[in-house]
Amino acid sequence: MFKQFTENINGNQGYLLFSLGIFLIFFIVVTFMLFKLRAQYVDYMSEIPLNDAIDETSQNVQP
Repeated sequence: MFKQFTENINGNQGYLLFSLGIFLIFFIVVTFMLFKLRAQYVDYMSEIPLNDAIDETSQNVQP
C-alpha cells in the first residue's frame, strides 16, 4: 500500500508524506515516554496543584 504512494509522488505530495511521517514519529515517541513514566512521578505531579492551594490558604489564615 505504501509503495503506491511513493511511486506516484509529484510536487506537493512529498510534503504531505513528510508531514505524516513527522506526525507519526512524534506520537510514537510521546506514547513511549508515557509508558516509561513511573507511577510515583505521576502521583507527585498530580498532587502539586493541590499542595500549592493548601500552602496558600494556610499562609492567609495565620494571624
